[in-house]
Amino acid sequence: MQKNVIDKEHFKQGVKDCVKQLYRKTIEEASPQEIYQAVAHIVEEHVVDRWIATQKTINEKNAKIVYYMSMEFLMGRALGNNLINLCAYEEIKEALDELGLDLNALEDEEPDPALGNGGLGRLAACFMESLATLGYPAYGCGIRYRYGMFKQKIEDGFQLEAPDNWLKNGYPFELRRHEYSYEVKFGGYVRADKKDGETRFVQEGHQSVTAVPYDMPIIGYNNNVVNSLMIWDAEAVEVFGLEAFEKGNYQLAVEQDNLAKNLVEVLYPADNHVQGKELRLKQQYFFVSASLQRIIARFKKYNTKLSKLPDKVAIQMNDTHPTVAVAELMRILMDEEHLDWDDAWEITTKTCAYTNHTIMSEALEKWPVDIFKRLLPRIYQIVEEINRRFLLAIEVKFPGDQEKAKRMAILADNQVKMAHLAIAAGHSVNGVARLHTEILKERELHDFYKMYPKKFNNKTNGITQRRFLCHGNPLLASWVTKHIGDGWITDLSQMKKLEPLAEDAKEQKAFMEIKRQNKLRLAKYIKENNGIDVDPDSIFDVQIKRLHEYKRQLLNILHVMHLYNQLKENPSLKIYPRTFIFGAKAAASYRIAKLTIKLINAVAQVVNNDATIGGQLKVVFIEDYKVSNAEIIFAASDVSEQISTASKEASGTGNMKFMLNGAVTIGTMDGANVEIVEEVGVENAVIFGLSSDEVIQLEKTRSYDPVQIFNEDKDLAQVIAQLINGFYSPSNPELFRPLYNSLLNKLDTQYADTYFVLKDFHSYVAAQKKIEEAYADKDKWAKMAILNVARSGKFTSDRTIEEYVEDIWELDKIKVSLPE
Repeated sequence: MQKNVIDKEHFKQGVKDCVKQLYRKTIEEASPQEIYQAVAHIVEEHVVDRWIATQKTINEKNAKIVYYMSMEFLMGRALGNNLINLCAYEEIKEALDELGLDLNALEDEEPDPALGNGGLGRLAACFMESLATLGYPAYGCGIRYRYGMFKQKIEDGFQLEAPDNWLKNGYPFELRRHEYSYEVKFGGYVRADKKDGETRFVQEGHQSVTAVPYDMPIIGYNNNVVNSLMIWDAEAVEVFGLEAFEKGNYQLAVEQDNLAKNLVEVLYPADNHVQGKELRLKQQYFFVSASLQRIIARFKKYNTKLSKLPDKVAIQMNDTHPTVAVAELMRILMDEEHLDWDDAWEITTKTCAYTNHTIMSEALEKWPVDIFKRLLPRIYQIVEEINRRFLLAIEVKFPGDQEKAKRMAILADNQVKMAHLAIAAGHSVNGVARLHTEILKERELHDFYKMYPKKFNNKTNGITQRRFLCHGNPLLASWVTKHIGDGWITDLSQMKKLEPLAEDAKEQKAFMEIKRQNKLRLAKYIKENNGIDVDPDSIFDVQIKRLHEYKRQLLNILHVMHLYNQLKENPSLKIYPRTFIFGAKAAASYRIAKLTIKLINAVAQVVNNDATIGGQLKVVFIEDYKVSNAEIIFAASDVSEQISTASKEASGTGNMKFMLNGAVTIGTMDGANVEIVEEVGVENAVIFGLSSDEVIQLEKTRSYDPVQIFNEDKDLAQVIAQLINGFYSPSNPELFRPLYNSLLNKLDTQYADTYFVLKDFHSYVAAQKKIEEAYADKDKWAKMAILNVARSGKFTSDRTIEEYVEDIWELDKIKVSLPE
């Protein structure tokens, strides 16, 4: 064991010296931000030794590396997590105490790196941390966004988007690696040269940017392994055109610089116009091309035969965003390394694998051919040839089935279908929960499954317990370690040993006191940030996730409105006090989602200020939901809202974080909820609503009529009417009309109540009543909560990564030793 890696006295002196060198100040004069920077720099010094040793070990062994390509990496703050994985958190906390400094306060000085948005990015971050902890060589490949998606502000109940300038003070946990810069080309045309009987393709008349990587360390727990997150910044090939400037052409002088800046400004620029679509495609090609150029250069440094690339490199494409990697790898192998098509294709198909993250067909990226062809002319040629050969293979497998060929084609309907490209070229296609994978095989990607049944496999998602228990919930982590030792930190299956404590009255009380302390911490955060007083003895019922109609935040707030109506109509009614907590960002152009946020805040405004209900109901919307505030929310939650329309959520990982922290799930049998219920037992969760098969059948038959439910259900009709009668928006009664219409009126693009909110409403109300009854029985609730923790072992990302390694990547572990 390598514990106690940082000498306390040496660290204290280092912080003082660093403050002096960086800011010409004493520690007493320095600001909290300056002290944070100094502490981070000293921690980074210890990290770098391990980083160098890890790279040396990988190089000496010529070990196979997985490159995890993702548009998002939602890392969270690094300082605390790095200290935990260095096993130095308590020592550094003590050292800072002795300097009169508070580690928790310093952690609050660190911005959340704005490199992701939701579950996709957080999963990628968990995977990177698990890879390092398990000792597998890995690089994450992404973009160094300057402003991320956006910083969410709530004004008058509405979401406003502001730039998330996370780099304004510099980021101490990154290294600029200019020596690994590469040119990435857009546009122009392709010239074919014939020489010695061979045709070579050259892209000319193009625009270029320079891709510059910044490496961030990903630290394994207590094992000296430090992998790298390689995020690409864009710089102009020629920053400033002096000649153009001197001639008065000021726009042209900075054109290249603007092209580069625009590429990395924000995550997911709005794509409801041509320029937005172009920018998204450029972003994807930019980081994929740069990453692949570095991958091939690194491979050639230690290997001679490109045919051996699949033995040394695994490329995992995280959703459809990086799937242009297939064609770019073909381009490099053919145009730069001069391999023929068949050899390049064999290498590509053995190297690339694809993770599907969605059942929603509209989320499977499709690019207009005219944009794709104009921006990536050589890549489009290669995609055309892949498609031609793929259609021939379909004809061999399914002779004469033209409809199937049209459905499966990579190029069809004047679109480039990226998921189809990934499946045709990848050697593995995985879903992220068992139900999700089955739906892909039987419905969404059924044709592909019939053609390539051996490619399809499931890898149920997981989360890292180091961040979401060790760091996010230290009180519960200490309680667990006290009873079963600390082996669970790297082997979450050991949590099973906690099961006997679920029946122990003394430990039930201790567990619930820990929960209460965490609720007090969250209540303080809510008071400071929202100005709302919440009762820590109320049920903390929490839904925090990206705002989307299928996740059904609307169903949740309609139930709150129903509860409020009951309390108003029956002044003597007593319910168990409830605090409903929401946190979510809506895409800037997603009107219905943003209106749902306004509705939640409008309900909160009414409910929270109504003294007649005696504080039995509170509603809180937490602004700017992100990893750092998520950690304290998970720790404090009693109830985990996992209420997506069955068959729509691929997996979810928030459900696992809640479970690990002792929250009880109220949910549909969707995504990973199915497996959570299997593990914890149906008696320790509350399940409601349509099944995935029932949803699929209703969608197929189009037999669902929400208007009938509205007409037959007085309580529900009252709630829905309040959307348009000014009850929650007196100054503008029509404000929530689009929400009303989405539930009751058939639109051009979709049927009314597409996500079965009204259909599941009464089942949800009944489930919420069961939650209230269970919570009122303190012993029963404590048992349910403890068993959720005890049976969370399956849902560690360590398990998921081991499955990827065994079935897809075929990596070997490394052991890293530091020089004496």
